[in-house]
Amino acid sequence: MSRGGYQPPDPIEAPPLYDWPPRPLATLRWIATGLLFPWGLFFIGLAAVSWAWLTPGVDSMRSLSPGWMGLVWLRNALLLTAVAGTLHWWLYIRRAQGGDYKFNARWLASDSRKFLWRNQARDNVFWSIASGVTVWSLYESLTLWAWVNGHIPGREWGDSPMYLAAMLVVVFFWGTAHFYLNHRLLHWDPLYFAAHELHHRNANTGPWTGISMHPIEHVVYFSVFLFWWVVPAHPVVFMVTGFFNGISPSVTHSGFDELVLGGRFRLTAGDQFHHLHHRYFEVNYGNTPTPIDKLF
Repeated sequence: MSRGGYQPPDPIEAPPLYDWPPRPLATLRWIATGLLFPWGLFFIGLAAVSWAWLTPGVDSMRSLSPGWMGLVWLRNALLLTAVAGTLHWWLYIRRAQGGDYKFNARWLASDSRKFLWRNQARDNVFWSIASGVTVWSLYESLTLWAWVNGHIPGREWGDSPMYLAAMLVVVFFWGTAHFYLNHRLLHWDPLYFAAHELHHRNANTGPWTGISMHPIEHVVYFSVFLFWWVVPAHPVVFMVTGFFNGISPSVTHSGFDELVLGGRFRLTAGDQFHHLHHRYFEVNYGNTPTPIDKLF
């Protein structure tokens, strides 16, 4: 089967945030409906719930110990599995919408020597959970420990609600800017062949492809947390950072431009901009919220 699949009718363009002269109303509309809705708000809500009910108590985090750090790993693994696993079941096992809105007409490889066990989905699950969730959770745990002990600057919602609300939006811009920078680094030949090549085996992506990476790449990729070691924030902001970088790639790598639910309701899913990078390799290193590719 050829690669020919769905092509979105509209050209890829930079958000109105970068227009000159400025277009404030269009920018606010894009932030609300393009950046935050639906997935940004989903990850913010998930972070609030996780901090309130799915994270060990502050007292236990005053020292680094396998007990509470293991619970952070378990929470992240279960949440990633819930999102990526549901998308994989809906799109690739049940094939609920067939090939509608699928970028690549082919399905995931089930007999290829490129992948562990010759199976792309199983390979992707292994690297995502065994390495991806582990490195992500270590960065998150270190950041939480440093925040609890006052080793990094912090803020509380009662004292700085507007500032922290702004930081929730900054998460998405910093995450995409950091992605461009670390991605360009990973395309440096020594790092590419040592690590990044593993992710690029997935020319045709699926939900579990998102953070299916070599451990070296995970160390680079999840260094996005280090921003909060110098910029004051709160654990909810840290967790949005983790979910945006750890779980949202399951959506953007789903291989489908849109999810069709109930026959009529549609949700934005895959990222055509990044899909083209997987297909053509030397284009589109970043993402549209921070269109650095347009500058370089």
